[in-house]
This record gives sequence, structure tokens and C-alpha cells, in this order.
Amino acid sequence: MAEKQEFALKANNKKAYFDYFIEQKYETGIELFGTEVKSVRQGKVSIKESFIKIEHGEVIVYGMHISPYEQGNIFNRDPLRPKKLLMHKAEIRKLNADVMQKGYTLVPLQVYIRGRLVKVEIGLARGKKNYDKRETTAKKELNREMERNFKIRV
Repeated sequence: MAEKQEFALKANNKKAYFDYFIEQKYETGIELFGTEVKSVRQGKVSIKESFIKIEHGEVIVYGMHISPYEQGNIFNRDPLRPKKLLMHKAEIRKLNADVMQKGYTLVPLQVYIRGRLVKVEIGLARGKKNYDKRETTAKKELNREMERNFKIRV
């Protein structure tokens, strides 16, 4: 029988969905130190201003803020240090080819805990133009208005 896996969302990047068309999503591991894991478990992580680069065959996330652990003393790391994401080499090569040739970018979408492991969901994204963003906003407002009207009638 399959065990039910714990899934706890710790950080969400809503702005990425507004600024980019997400073409594909990947689940990756992340290389963290002990006190960083404890901070993530407490929910003290932010990916709002972060971005991902592929350098020397490694996927690295920049700008991901993990607050220092209160009881961590000398073992705490720099909150904004670049963190390595863990993926298979074939996946990294495929992503690198897409980023180089097709003009895509990589953005972190979510940080969550699955079982005992901290995972990062990254998206292969294409940037939106201003008119695309206005269109997205208009659709959201239309949906909100329809929901409001539906609630009133029922």
C-alpha cells in the first residue's frame, strides 16, 4: 500500500504566473544546510525576487531568501547565498538547450516539503508583454465579477 506523502507548501511565487507564460514545470531537489532546512520547515523562505541560471552544468537559484534560524548561532548561512538545485544531467541539458535556443527563462514557482525533503518547483517560462498582462488582469476581473453575480443569484 502506498503511503500518503506529506505535502506542505512553504513559498509560492504568484508574480511568476503574472509575468510569464509557464510552458513546463519540473520538480527539483535543493542543496541546503541543516539550519536552512529548519527555517524552511518554519516557513521562513521567500522566492519572490529569485531567478534561476544554468552555469557549468549546474542549476543555481539566485535571490532565494531563507531567513537565519533563531537557534542556529555559528551554523547559519548567508540568507541570499546561491543555492544549487538537484536535477538529472539529461534534464539540465534539455533545459539549457531550450533557454539558449528558444529564449525561455527559468523561474522558481513553489517551495514545498514532500515527505522529509525540501523540493522546488521550477517553470520553463516565456515572458509576457504588457498587453498580455493587461489581458490576464481583465480575465481575472471578469471571473471575479461572474463569481460575485453568481453568489448574489444563489
